[in-house]
This record gives sequence, C-alpha cells and structure tokens, in this order.
Amino acid sequence: MRLFIAAYLPDEVERHFAAMVGTLAVARPMPEGRSLRLVPAEQRHMTLAFIGDVEDERRDDAVEVLEALPQIVPRARIGGGGRFGRGKFTTLVAKVDGDVAPLGDAVRKLLKKRRLPFDHRPLQPHVTIARPGDRLPGADLAADLDVLRAYEGPEWLVDDVRLMKSEPGPRPTYEVLATTRDAKQG
Repeated sequence: MRLFIAAYLPDEVERHFAAMVGTLAVARPMPEGRSLRLVPAEQRHMTLAFIGDVEDERRDDAVEVLEALPQIVPRARIGGGGRFGRGKFTTLVAKVDGDVAPLGDAVRKLLKKRRLPFDHRPLQPHVTIARPGDRLPGADLAADLDVLRAYEGPEWLVDDVRLMKSEPGPRPTYEVLATTRDAKQG
C-alpha cells in the first residue's frame, strides 16, 4: 500500500482558500482531454512525510507514528505560491508559512524509529493546487502565480494530522487510515 502523513486544512481555511483558487485560470473548466488536474478540495493537504509503498502488514507501524506523535500544534497560514517543475511536469502550489518544521521533524523521527521508509528531501510546506503540466498557456500560468504570490489566508492550528493511503492515477483516491484525533481519543 502507498502511504503518506499529512496535515489537513480546517473547513474555514479551506473555504477561504477555495474562493481564491476559484479565481485562477487553472480552475476553469477545460474541454475533454485538456484537464489541468485540479486537486479536489477534499484532497488538499500539506504533506509532512511521504512514506511510499510498504507491505500491508506495516500499516500498524505507521498508525503507531500518529499515536506516538508529541503534542506539537504549530500555527500555519497559506501565503504565497509558486510552482515545482517546468513544462509537462509543472505543479502549481500554495506555500504554507508558519512553524511546521518541528511537526514534520517529529513525524520523520518516528518513521525512522519504526524503520519505515520516507522521502528524505527537506520539508517544503505547501498545498498542491493543480498539475497543469504544459497545458496551461504561459500568460495564464503567470497570472495565476501573481494571484498566489499576493494571497494570504487565515491562520490556523495544525491539529489534524492523518495517515493516508493513496491510489495514484489520473484521478488519485485517498483513504484515511488514522488521525491524531483518533489517537487522542484512543
């Protein structure tokens, strides 16, 4: 199974963010076969650690990471934006400001302790908006980047961390396997 650990936006932050995303060229409906791969609102998140493919029996080890996660609840705000990649690999993102690094570090330390694999690249807090590749005209991409750079969303407490299972593909699906809220109640 393919796993990752992510923080999710509270409803009020998501609504504010969605209103801004709705103004972007990347959010406009496109003709069949020209999809800009806009991430659905319910799937938007900030990845803290990408675990990748692990054997099904390792699921409990990953759940234990959330159970052992210390009470680190940083403040965050979506502010600014940019892109990763170029050409057909372009991904449009909104940056997340705040002190989320200690939370990401704690997640990664616990993954390492349980000998679970994870992507070791430095944490770059962001929320993916779309993967338009090279299907969005350059002028539209530049205009969207200008809107993103000027955007500043409401601040929130990062208290909704989830272990997610993903099924990649043209329309990826996500399944919640555990949350820090479950761990606190358990």
